[in-house]
Parts: sequence; C-alpha cells; structure tokens
Amino acid sequence: MQVKDIMSRSIKTVSSSTQLNEVVSLMCLYRYSGLPVVDDGKLVGIISEKDVLHRLLPNVDELMSNMSTIDFDSLIKDYSNVINLKVTDLMTTGVASVTPDMHILKAAAIMAGKRFRRIPVTEGDKLVGMLSLGDVHKAIFHKSISSNLSAA
Repeated sequence: MQVKDIMSRSIKTVSSSTQLNEVVSLMCLYRYSGLPVVDDGKLVGIISEKDVLHRLLPNVDELMSNMSTIDFDSLIKDYSNVINLKVTDLMTTGVASVTPDMHILKAAAIMAGKRFRRIPVTEGDKLVGMLSLGDVHKAIFHKSISSNLSAA
C-alpha cells in the first residue's frame, strides 16, 4: 500500500507572509497542531503550535539558573507581540517529507524516527497531501479486517 492511497489531499495551508494571529486562530478553532507553509505552490516550511509557544518560553539555561526569578505571567503577556509576527518569522524550514509512491510503513518509520505525527507528502517541492500516523494505522486496520473476513 502506498502513501497516495491513504494520504489526505484536502489540506489547509498558509503562506509565509500570513500574520500569525490568523494562523493561531485556525489552530485554536480547528485544533490544528501545525500547518504547511506554501509559497508559489511550493512547500517552504511548517508552522506549528510548538514554534509559536517556543517564542514565549525561557531557554533551558534560563530555567536552570533563574527558575525562581522568571516571571511566567509576563511571558504570557508577550503572546500578543508574538502573534503580530508573520509566519516566516517562526516557521520551521527544511521540512522532511515523503513521496506519494512510498510504502506506508516506510513513511510511518520516517515519522516515528523523527517523532512526527504528521508529515507532508510532496512531489519535488510541491505539496500534494499530508499523511498522519492515524491514516497509516487506519489503513492497516482495514486491510487486516478485510483479510480476516475473506479468510473466514
């Protein structure tokens, strides 16, 4: 079974010039953990909740040396400054992807190795779909059920 057989083809994307306040609204309203960033039809990055929240968090060194003096409430107040940025300011570039003709278990192995729950599906630099671990699991489940029924 190949990625193209089970990938999602209807994908919400944003551009690198999109304001983050629009992106975080989509994330919160529709429970997106991240969105592909596409410019001129090409996948250029991913913007995730982790990217947005990371901008608010102190780094590990600050936590270790100044834990008692960090004002976490003031960090939350900085959120309004963060969401006034553009996607390009926070997105992750150099995104890993899989191809439509890849076997679904190879794609799942890549996702597991990188600790991703979802991965873009690309042909060259063009985004053609998204694949989730849930898509892979569901496909294997359905194949297993149909194999068991035909064997009975």
